[in-house]
Amino acid sequence: MGDKGAGNHSDVTDFILVGFRVRPELHILLFLLFLLVYGMVLLGNISMIGIIVTDSQLNTPMYFFLGNLSFIDLSYSTVIAPKAMVNFMSEKKTVSFVGCAAQFFFFALFIVTEGFVLAAMAYDRFIAICNPLLYSVHMSRRLCTQLVAGSYFCGWVSSILQVSVTFSVSFCASRVIDHFYCDSYQIEKISCSNLFVNKMVSLSLAACIILPTVVVIVVSYMYIVTTVLKIPSSEGRKKAFSTCSSHLGVVSLLYGTVSFVYLTPPSNPELRKVASVFYILVTPMLNPLIYSLRNKDVKQALRKILWKKKALS
Repeated sequence: MGDKGAGNHSDVTDFILVGFRVRPELHILLFLLFLLVYGMVLLGNISMIGIIVTDSQLNTPMYFFLGNLSFIDLSYSTVIAPKAMVNFMSEKKTVSFVGCAAQFFFFALFIVTEGFVLAAMAYDRFIAICNPLLYSVHMSRRLCTQLVAGSYFCGWVSSILQVSVTFSVSFCASRVIDHFYCDSYQIEKISCSNLFVNKMVSLSLAACIILPTVVVIVVSYMYIVTTVLKIPSSEGRKKAFSTCSSHLGVVSLLYGTVSFVYLTPPSNPELRKVASVFYILVTPMLNPLIYSLRNKDVKQALRKILWKKKALS
């Protein structure tokens, strides 16, 4: 099947991002809400990175991964939130073709990378609990760097493929994307092309990304639970589980919100937009809180920094 319309993607210079279909007077409220949450994302994740970089006691594999996780959370929120806030206060609400493709590319890059980094963190917890005596041997600095670099490589390849197939289609007369960012599903809705290849590429990438990362996480935690249950003392079991609870919370939060977005019926686009806010802004805002509130090392490092500032003042 060929194109269903005469318009070609090369003729499209920009798109219109509809955003939320609310009364105009509520746009200022949306702007302030996004500004507040995005500000907390910046504060929380930059603080987490700063604490990890400045405290030598946090120079361990777990915090190396956590620092990268904070950078990724900060990055994919920054790819979406500032443009959305500008459009809330603008009448045009446009985004250039190149700008839309760039936003889609970087968002896909960071969200896929996060999935692989979370899998690497699950493997790190598996080694720490199931093979504690060999932890420093297995989780060397070199291996940690390779795991993070591999995560970014997978994100890079995935985003290149997704952008290539999504923006190589022909578009109809409409340039209206019914979302507050360049979402692939909404972009495909205004296409005039046969989307069979797009669907196959999307399904293949989803299988290559979700299956291995989920399998690593699930298998790691199966071994972790089995090992922890063999610990004779309840205090020992509690201490072992506490080292994993923060990671498990972050994994549940990300996969839960992303699943909710894609399980929401397409007939209810406004609900999909609200759900998208959760994994674009709310999850990156909560991740530093989850790790700082439930982690003695992070709280101790934060107290040391605050004590130094107080001593210097």
